[in-house]
Amino acid sequence: MSSETKGPAAATTGQEASGPQAAGPEAADPKAAPAVPGDLRMARLLWPFMLASAVGLVPFTIYSTFLVPIADESGGGVAALGQLRGLGGLAALAVGTALAPLIDRVRREWAAAGGLAVLALSAALGAGADLLLLAAFCLLVGAGTAVLNPALTAAAADRFDNDAAAGRAATLITATQSLTALLAAPLVALPALLWGWRGDLWAVAALCSVLALYFLLRGRRKTDPDAGGGAETTDKVERPGYLESFRLLGALPGVVPLVLVAMLRTAAFMGYLAYLAAFYDERFGLAPGPFALVWTLSGTSFFLGNLFAGRLLSTERARVSGERLMTVGLVVALAALVGVFFTRSLWLALPLTALVGVGHATVAACVTTLLVRRCGSLRGTALSLNAAGMSFGVFVGAGLGGVGLALGGFPGTAAVLGGLTLVALVLARVVARSPAPPGD
Repeated sequence: MSSETKGPAAATTGQEASGPQAAGPEAADPKAAPAVPGDLRMARLLWPFMLASAVGLVPFTIYSTFLVPIADESGGGVAALGQLRGLGGLAALAVGTALAPLIDRVRREWAAAGGLAVLALSAALGAGADLLLLAAFCLLVGAGTAVLNPALTAAAADRFDNDAAAGRAATLITATQSLTALLAAPLVALPALLWGWRGDLWAVAALCSVLALYFLLRGRRKTDPDAGGGAETTDKVERPGYLESFRLLGALPGVVPLVLVAMLRTAAFMGYLAYLAAFYDERFGLAPGPFALVWTLSGTSFFLGNLFAGRLLSTERARVSGERLMTVGLVVALAALVGVFFTRSLWLALPLTALVGVGHATVAACVTTLLVRRCGSLRGTALSLNAAGMSFGVFVGAGLGGVGLALGGFPGTAAVLGGLTLVALVLARVVARSPAPPGD
């Protein structure tokens, strides 16, 4: 079966491209298996997807960075506008779950174009600075990213028939998002000196509109010379029904535990980040200025951990499996998180903070890679549900972390968030014991 007619949509497991059952003499000879392209070559192929994934994080970055002036101009308080931010998470959870099977029933590029169009509309509404318009802004940003992010990740993976390359392509998208989260605040603050926060939102609206048009036109092309055939065969493959997609996905070994691992890991990490500034202030007396360096340390560690873990898993003869690396990452994250909240030394807390970021980033890369490899033609549905679960995890983590803090101080927070990580570790072992797809 040639790359022009196979694609990831041709198999549920997505392993025929590199497994021993692959057709043709090249597949029978491991030495003839296609090598995974380098990161720079992948970036040249995937730059539109990486750019779109980066832009998707900018609207909420603008909202958070300029929360005080936005609150002043809208007439609402800072607390009220901060609570509006939660609407985005609820919208992402609802839309991501409801539309998950549809990500695999339309062209990925069209789904991405739809998500970008919603983001463009949300940015234009947010520039109005009215309280109701800002509520609509938060809802639409959550809904738009719930479609955009899994569509981009699945589309990037679909461009490569080789499973290792597909997994690496997906993790490059997530690595770009983590880098954007680290750099977006200063990047939006500098242009705002010229045109204000409203100008930032209008610029995002314009950029999202251009990218939406690009992906819409790209999706109309019958073939994609750089892809593994997914763009050509989307309309040729019979897709399961809406409810059937959920059933088939749930029947795949290890997929449901993987989604739960992602949700619990996100809950633990986001709960930890929600109270990290308060911890460093109370324990070490760090003001917001010096704490910004701690935040940068955490963000840089997460980006590098995600980048290198994805690269490690993309090698043709990886020395460690994704399941095993995920377990190691959770152990590191658990030990470092508990250690941070119990240490009395700033110079010990800093490396532990970096280890928390590395551990969680490693787990995030492993989950994305394993979902891409295990889900095949259902990877869009799986990635959409995974994103929705992580949105729910943000709320769970912040809420439970606060409960732990109220009941037992920072040791209580460590106990609650460590407990979430421990449950994720148990589920990771369930994934490791589940049957691997053929050829994995």
